[in-house]
Amino acid sequence: MSQAITVQPGQVIERILTLELVRVTERAAVASARLRGRGNEKAADQAAVDAMRRELNKLPIDGTVVIGEGERDEAPMLFIGERVGNRNGVKVDIAVDPLEGTTLCAKDMPGSIAVMAMAESGTLLAAPDVYMQKIAIGPGYPQGVVDLDASPEENLHNLAKAKGVKVTELTALVLDRPRHTDLIAAIRKTGAGVRLISDGDVAGVIFTTNPASTGIDIYLGIGAAPEGVLAAGALRCIGGQMQGRLILDTEEKRSRALQMGVKDPNRKYDMKDLASGDVVVAATGVTDSALTKGVKFGKDVIETDTVVYRSATGTVRRIYGEHRELSKFHLD
Repeated sequence: MSQAITVQPGQVIERILTLELVRVTERAAVASARLRGRGNEKAADQAAVDAMRRELNKLPIDGTVVIGEGERDEAPMLFIGERVGNRNGVKVDIAVDPLEGTTLCAKDMPGSIAVMAMAESGTLLAAPDVYMQKIAIGPGYPQGVVDLDASPEENLHNLAKAKGVKVTELTALVLDRPRHTDLIAAIRKTGAGVRLISDGDVAGVIFTTNPASTGIDIYLGIGAAPEGVLAAGALRCIGGQMQGRLILDTEEKRSRALQMGVKDPNRKYDMKDLASGDVVVAATGVTDSALTKGVKFGKDVIETDTVVYRSATGTVRRIYGEHRELSKFHLD
């Protein structure tokens, strides 16, 4: 029988958001990895959602999902407003993407992860499921070196100057979408390189924090708003800069955003607007990527690779897991 935890909120977050949080993303990653390469995006997503929900409901928290999954992908949801946890612990905000890169998983391509964030209650932006214009760079630069309202050319030249390199030595990460045709052309006109990705802009933003390993200096373009909040949470833990603006280009979207507390539809959010409190983010690889290795299924063991970030301490933990007794490592 569960017992109430009465320690301070920060202590609860510290306890939950290391091994406990990792367990949640591990189970979601393993569940979806069983369906890698099968060509069924919805089945893989549903497996991840169901596994993540089960594990979340075992935690000693009183959690509310503020960034949900499934509306866009038509999968069973960890819906916005859903209560998770056993209700005996501290109140927290939950942001989830049980399977970022559903297409990547279905095609067994690199870059799919199971990711979630947990933060102090009321500190994650409850973003509607709309698009968001985003810009992000890693740590070590003067504040304001890039700006969402500046042109791509201006941002790249300012970043190159701050980094002490030529623009031609920079690489920008952009989602490969028709809407980015002009953006890609503008970046290439400066001489900078462009790396295109088909999915996975949470990991894409995180890539900017370690250009030496990932080759990515800046993230630019339009992606999903919920993933923007998750990415901002991770970036706050490591350091860096990020800005975002919701794209509310219809009355229906503006109305939906207003119901979720967005009063200014044109507001430019910085990183701390998106994720302001003590936040912990965990991401477990489903398929291999520059961020994490994918799930490996052996005869007697399942291997997982997870990275965990915490903003309060700036801690980054790499957790390699070996899960034995495969008959018991089912997600029911």
